[in-house]
Amino acid sequence: MQPSHLLLLLFLLILLPGMWADPEAQPQVIQYLLTGLFANISSAEVSCLGLVGDIPIFTLDPANWSIHFHWPWARQAAAEVDGEKMLSQYKIVLRNMIQFVHDTVQQTKEHYPLVVQFRAGCVLYPNMTSWGFLNVSWDGRDLVAFEVDKERWETQQTSQVAEVVNKSLNRQKSVTVLLEYLLSTWICHSNFRALEKYGRATLERQERPVATVFTHTPSLDQLLLVCHVTGFYPRPISVAWLQDGHEVPLDPVLNSSTILPNADLTYQLRSILAMAPRDGHSYVCRVRHCSLGTHSLLIPWEDHSAAPTISITIVVLLLVATASVGGFWWWKHRKVNEATLEMHEFII
Repeated sequence: MQPSHLLLLLFLLILLPGMWADPEAQPQVIQYLLTGLFANISSAEVSCLGLVGDIPIFTLDPANWSIHFHWPWARQAAAEVDGEKMLSQYKIVLRNMIQFVHDTVQQTKEHYPLVVQFRAGCVLYPNMTSWGFLNVSWDGRDLVAFEVDKERWETQQTSQVAEVVNKSLNRQKSVTVLLEYLLSTWICHSNFRALEKYGRATLERQERPVATVFTHTPSLDQLLLVCHVTGFYPRPISVAWLQDGHEVPLDPVLNSSTILPNADLTYQLRSILAMAPRDGHSYVCRVRHCSLGTHSLLIPWEDHSAAPTISITIVVLLLVATASVGGFWWWKHRKVNEATLEMHEFII
């Protein structure tokens, strides 16, 4: 396969528009991940996923190579930037890519099975500057990468296959110039306008976090405060503990909680603070998230450790009072019976 055919594949990976960038937002990332699993000389399974941030845009069905858009607006945006025209040729591109891999294996005496991966995309910063990237890996190791500023491919490992692929791509100067334009200008600055028009509501979705505080006691001399925060979107979030109104420097071991996905496309995490039982301080879990605006979510922890003692005291007092009332009633009833008996004997 000629390098020009490989270009078609790379062009396919950056068809869809980039993410709309809010001036106050964090850097936005759009990336396309293509994976080819080659079991032998006559077998290949290819899958592809397009993402804007963590939102899936399209997937490629490895069974029949059909493209599935996850959102109606994604198809509209692709059509506006002539993406549909290119998508109509993607099966030819995939066949050429598969043949190119098989030819490379034969030329370099590589062995099956192997996995070839492409990762292409762009990082768009709030000031509208961008950084494009295109990386190819071979059997789990970085193979070659396109350096946008240098307008050339560079090897990422010392191997025969890396040298072969790198030399082949760098011989095509028109290809490198086109890639520089696509990755530095077209994918971020041209396409994001279509995405702003069609997909802004989805990409700007915000879900407010819900937080609860509970405790865990690993030992008699240690108490762990756990702040469970869930249901928030997008992913960036800040969780801190306040002791008597002042932020507590957290133990990196205890507080190294991982942000995990929920089934409803939101996220969750747990923040943990170690303390001594009944230390006399007040604690509050503070959550900051873009969905809350300038406000913070404050969840106080109430120390109920004294509650059992108070409850036991109340129960004991109630039992004493009940016993006293019962004793008085018994004494009074006995006196009445004695008086009745004496009266009965006197009459007789």
